[in-house]
Amino acid sequence: MAVKPEGTPCWADAMFPDLEAAKSFYGELLGWTFGEASEEYGNYTQAYSGGKNVAALSPQMPGWEGPPAWSLYFASTDVDATAARIRDNGGELMMEPMAVGEFGKMLMAKDASGAAFGVWQAGTHEGFEKEEEPGAFCWAELTTRDAEKADAFFPAVFGYGVKVMEDEAVDFKIYNLGDDTVLGRMKMTDDWPAEVPPYVNVYFAVDNCDDAIAIVTKHGGQVHFGPHDSPFGRFAAVSDPQGAAFSVIDLRATQGDMPKIT
Repeated sequence: MAVKPEGTPCWADAMFPDLEAAKSFYGELLGWTFGEASEEYGNYTQAYSGGKNVAALSPQMPGWEGPPAWSLYFASTDVDATAARIRDNGGELMMEPMAVGEFGKMLMAKDASGAAFGVWQAGTHEGFEKEEEPGAFCWAELTTRDAEKADAFFPAVFGYGVKVMEDEAVDFKIYNLGDDTVLGRMKMTDDWPAEVPPYVNVYFAVDNCDDAIAIVTKHGGQVHFGPHDSPFGRFAAVSDPQGAAFSVIDLRATQGDMPKIT
């Protein structure tokens, strides 16, 4: 598998107070199976879909005070150089570049608008082995109140081109690497509760959006938006029983015309 181009979403993980409960939930929702927990790396546990790497779960670190959240990582060929660009463009390093054995090198940061994300320089672990299929990552949106800062930061750090999705209902842009669209940017409105911070919303593909919602609610998770039909698929924004937010989408259940991109 080839290492992904710089700035491409390449991995997702999340920390949970109850790791076994998280494994049970995502196992039922997304059909994931799990590898052995790595004690050397804080019981970091790989998740698989059809035998392919798709994400990881781990227990919360001692002293961690934040709620559970999914973290999206962007590929880098030189994580130290990426760290410098993050600082130079108004971002904040939450975790300095660090080696993770032979697997690779990482950092955690916030963009200039305050949304957290990770950067991954691949070693033996090259990231997602499966995407855009049920049970795997398929899309992500930077959701922020300060769209102008985000629109300046990400192109400066990762070299993205920026285009506008024409829609009177939302302020939405897409970030491209060449001809490939890699990330969306949604401006938060007053519909978002004031206490919700900027974040990167990770989408996982499912076989059926409504069935996925039923599993979420059965386990005590919440539905925040949807299900909603769109040209991209039928989707919903949810949170799991421990509070980690994400979205599910049936990519095959498309309705309506694709929006104009300029």
